Amino acid sequence: METLVQLLMRGMDAGLQLLTQPFYYISILFVMLLYRRQVLLERKLFHVRLHSWGLQTWRTFLGGLLAGLAVSVAVAFLGVSLSLGAIICIWVTSLILMLFHIRYLCFAYSIGLLGILQFVLSWFPNLATEGWAHAVLSTIRSLDIPALLALAAVLHFAEAVLVKLQGSSFATPLFLEGKRGKLVGGYHMQSFWPLPLFMLVPAAGGGAVLPWTPFFGGDAWSGGFMMMALPVVIGFGEMTQSMLPKEKAAITSKRLIIYAAVVLALSMLAEWWSPLTLIAALAALLLHEGLVWYSRYEEQQRSPVFVHPVRGLRVLAVLPDSPAHELGIQPGETILKVNGTLVHSKEQLHGALRQNPAFCKLEVQNHQGESKFLQRAIYAGDHHQLGAIVAPDPRDGIAARLKPVSLITLLANKLHVQKFRKDPAGEKALRSEEAGFDS
Repeated sequence: METLVQLLMRGMDAGLQLLTQPFYYISILFVMLLYRRQVLLERKLFHVRLHSWGLQTWRTFLGGLLAGLAVSVAVAFLGVSLSLGAIICIWVTSLILMLFHIRYLCFAYSIGLLGILQFVLSWFPNLATEGWAHAVLSTIRSLDIPALLALAAVLHFAEAVLVKLQGSSFATPLFLEGKRGKLVGGYHMQSFWPLPLFMLVPAAGGGAVLPWTPFFGGDAWSGGFMMMALPVVIGFGEMTQSMLPKEKAAITSKRLIIYAAVVLALSMLAEWWSPLTLIAALAALLLHEGLVWYSRYEEQQRSPVFVHPVRGLRVLAVLPDSPAHELGIQPGETILKVNGTLVHSKEQLHGALRQNPAFCKLEVQNHQGESKFLQRAIYAGDHHQLGAIVAPDPRDGIAARLKPVSLITLLANKLHVQKFRKDPAGEKALRSEEAGFDS
């Protein structure tokens, strides 16, 4: 009972400490800017708003809060030694990496890099013996890298769950240039979650002692414990042209679980035999990059889904609360007939809808290749395509090419989607500059 009371009291103190840390507010602001940028991209490409950046920020905030509490419980049994200097060191490293690419806002990168730097510094024990440089290097040398890597692994377990549950909820449809220069439809999926962690750390003495001994730290826990608040951000980014967002999110989630299990196993082995620390740090970096590379390679090898078949129009996305949404039309399905007329282009779709301006009947082919027949009244103000965004037509003159985005370009908040027409040779150049985020 005494231990439980101590946990509650120190949890309240850590919560107040979290509210005074700027990094937590920075992470929430970063998420807001990211989602706002994605909504601006949707407006620029489709002239409508498919998502609400405020709602998505709120959803990821709540998801991150619940995940943070779950991770805090799991890490309490592992044990991670942290100081205020270590927290600042990890966050500063993350922010520096973000200057090169936004997806580097991941503790696997920052902790892995710090582990490599710690190994290099071990070869130069007399480097920077005084001043602020000495304080920084001393902090890096004192980091418990195996325990921090275990923390990164548990965070990736949480990320896998959040990707599975929420990863596809804010997928942004795009018109992209395919492998053969033709326009194809695709989705850009990128989400970040701010997590508040409540970390147990060994105390110098006094207070209650934990009824269990965490894996990392050993005898250091015999003197009691303290609790610290650590704000972190986890997230993922994926591009897909070959599968639906939910399918891509499910595959990414499974791979993240495997990655997390490998890093956790290596971190525990490194705690047992310290020379493995460098290998664990390198694995955290290289395996994470390997996941990114393999996902891109896989997309290049697969055929795109969001292209028009011989008959009908393939649906890329459906506007929320639109007639298409109410009719139950799903992304990836094919609109075959409108009011009895076969449709092969957006112009034919508009013409078929105008045949009866008050009512429409549709024949739609679902994902299993079966036809379903839908009907609905048409009201003034309804979307001209019933709220269905169809895959791009080869004659469309707009496409997005996602370029690497850093923290600076995110804060600049610039979006440029360029339109190109056919040149004299009859070929079409389709590009954009800073249209969105690279996965």
